[in-house]
Amino acid sequence: MDTASASAAEHRWEHVVVTGGAGFVGSHLCATLLASGAAVTCVDDFSTGRRENISALLERPGFVLVEANVSEPFSVGRRPDLVLHFASPASPADYLRLPLHTLEAGSSGTRRALELAHESEARFLLASTSEVYGDPQQHPQNERYWGNVNPVGPRSVYDEAKRFGEALTTAEAEAHGTDAGIVRLFNTYGPGMRGHDGRAVPTFVRQALAGEPLTVTGDGNQTRSLCYIDDTVGGVLRAAAARLRGPVNIGNPDELTMLELARLVIGLTGSASDIRFIDRPVDDPAVRCPDITLARDKLQWEPRVSAEEGLRRTIAWFREHPEGR
Repeated sequence: MDTASASAAEHRWEHVVVTGGAGFVGSHLCATLLASGAAVTCVDDFSTGRRENISALLERPGFVLVEANVSEPFSVGRRPDLVLHFASPASPADYLRLPLHTLEAGSSGTRRALELAHESEARFLLASTSEVYGDPQQHPQNERYWGNVNPVGPRSVYDEAKRFGEALTTAEAEAHGTDAGIVRLFNTYGPGMRGHDGRAVPTFVRQALAGEPLTVTGDGNQTRSLCYIDDTVGGVLRAAAARLRGPVNIGNPDELTMLELARLVIGLTGSASDIRFIDRPVDDPAVRCPDITLARDKLQWEPRVSAEEGLRRTIAWFREHPEGR
């Protein structure tokens, strides 16, 4: 049993609502929860999520799709006992294209998801992000660090939407006693990503398989910490079951520079691609690495899949699904 399946089996949820359930992480959550025996309602407006991500689930007993924008009123039928709020554009390509939609998902969308949880007496979990740390001056980043964020830069629509969502979740728990928690997800990757979503792993894999130059921004010495999707899902479900308020970091503390990642992808694909350096985006963080002491202590969770193994699985998926490139 993998990390995600084991975590889902530890707590038997009856009915789970996953907002953004057709997105990359959301669809993996839906599949894992459904396999554990829970009924799952996926709420998505397909602004960035894909029907292909949930096509295999649509005919499964217990799975319901509600096509709706979470920033507007929506209904999910019977009361859930868990609400996972994952609705938001998450890649730079998406949130730069949909700035207002991103802000609304983090504000109005979070409010409506919290209201659903409160009225249903359900557990609520907000998917926040390591982006709340901005371009950090603390390394690695623990949950006590307040961050270094540009509130009016190009990335601010995503950063501030998540920071506001955290504040709203905390206020809801304090004011109304809602059983609410926050997870801060660090860079997650794996099968099902879109090749053109702008994030490093799918971009590098797509380019390598096509024999194109891998485009590394800046000098390539900026770091990221990559967490394979099964590990991320396992951490999310552990946090949901633990009733921990948080926030709690869910990510892999093993760091890679972008140049190291590009070379690793070239090696694992057997590609003849070379590396081309391009301009680095504005406010791109120089370092990103989670301190997962809290997750280890309170959730008994840590990632198990190495970057090399996770990339092998991801590359295999992209080979089998060329339409995803």
